Amino acid sequence: GGGGLPADTGRLTWPGEETRVTEMRRDGSTVWHVLDGPVPPVGAAVHGVLDWDRRYGVMRYHSALHVLVGAVYRLFNALVTGGQIYPDRARMDFALEDLNKERVAAIEAEANRVIGEGHRILVRFVSREEFETSDLTRLAKDLLPAGITEVRVVEIEDYDAQADGGTHVANTNEIGRLRVTKTENKGKSNRRLEIVLEDPGD
Repeated sequence: GGGGLPADTGRLTWPGEETRVTEMRRDGSTVWHVLDGPVPPVGAAVHGVLDWDRRYGVMRYHSALHVLVGAVYRLFNALVTGGQIYPDRARMDFALEDLNKERVAAIEAEANRVIGEGHRILVRFVSREEFETSDLTRLAKDLLPAGITEVRVVEIEDYDAQADGGTHVANTNEIGRLRVTKTENKGKSNRRLEIVLEDPGD
């Protein structure tokens, strides 16, 4: 988890036994796996199995939000004020005063155009200095910790690039059609868009 992404789930197996990992928690630098079942004995050789379908769904939604953020930025020059990803939907908040039906339709159309074009999604690293003098953030507030000297950038090739630390699909054509299902007024100059994705083959 972290950065609005839900933590992975899955299974832990060891000789003669297995348990489900239902969530993850952090305590400083320590990571705890929350189990729904027995705890492996000390010294046991444990094999972890990731719930790939869930992880891949989260990756699709994460990449979809990057497309959405790029679309809103290009159309209305609006920055992000918040967001959250779930396995079956996602939301993003923008510094926008107005979000009428015409604007929502334009955002949805632009996002789906980019998804359908099949842009590669690439990762690169830049120095903090390059990041601070670039157009690589879409956040309304600067959230980069002081000690960071190198910034990971996720680029939707020939469309958009943003600082980011999460998991993504390799190409926008893996995302599937994006639908805006809900909009909310979250206060002055703050509008929320909630999205769902259709499977790429649908």
